[in-house]
Amino acid sequence: MTTALAVIFAGVLHATWNAIAKGASDRWASFALIGLGQAVLLVPLLGLVPLPAAAAWPWLLGSVAVHLLYMGLLLMSYQLGDFSQVYPLARGSAPLIVAGVAATVLGERLSPVRFGGVAAICGGLAVLAFTGSGPSTPPGADEEAGEPPEAARRRVRDPRAVAAALATGVSIAAYTVLDGIGVRTAHGAAGYSAWLFALEAPLTVAAVLALRGRRALSGLPVRTWATGLAGGVLAMAGYGIVLWAQTRGALAAVAALRETGVIAGAVIGAVFFAESMGARRIAAACVVAAGVVLITGV
Repeated sequence: MTTALAVIFAGVLHATWNAIAKGASDRWASFALIGLGQAVLLVPLLGLVPLPAAAAWPWLLGSVAVHLLYMGLLLMSYQLGDFSQVYPLARGSAPLIVAGVAATVLGERLSPVRFGGVAAICGGLAVLAFTGSGPSTPPGADEEAGEPPEAARRRVRDPRAVAAALATGVSIAAYTVLDGIGVRTAHGAAGYSAWLFALEAPLTVAAVLALRGRRALSGLPVRTWATGLAGGVLAMAGYGIVLWAQTRGALAAVAALRETGVIAGAVIGAVFFAESMGARRIAAACVVAAGVVLITGV
């Protein structure tokens, strides 16, 4: 039960840092600051954590590459769609893929209860994908960016947002499987987690600077720096908990239970982004969360 509660808490942390990234006036800068916060904290501490076992490094390096792809897809998703649509789609689709890999590649058979969870997630995702919502940014943000309200409304219903969110879900499933195997061969979650973030974070910052130049981090207000760096800490803490849990429980179960964070994501979208959830989308988010709990078999 302790592990399950820890993973649920990790899901809340994940929804929170994603909301920070989504709500930033400059999402490129936000992602760079998230990576910078992780790098500043972890790189000096690498000498204090054990080095992962040699067998874990191919999985760890593969995960770093997929995490970078994931960050790019996530950024694209938030540029195209609203938070309460994109976040549940990306997070809710990932455990379906992990469960499929576990069943077909790793030989894990799904019980009737877990099949029920799969069906629940599919139904909830369908509703989330095709039910519209309100503004995805704070009032006036689109006007300040030169985007008229009509364009903003078309954007939040853009089918490309659904495709980007589902692609993000595929990348989440990929790094979940890679890390699930890697952390179990590393002989310790602390060293694996530290090296994963210590390698990924500077590369994230470097990628943003390469694409946007130094102006990406110049002239930012103190509040933007504070929230971005805080987002990096939350992201690191949340995924560190998940990696620890993957050494104690079944990969598919941990991956699925983590996605109960879609409920937190739905609440954040409604409260902080003024997104009109409506009864159907709230119910769909709850169905997705119920489905991932059923997949755990608990």
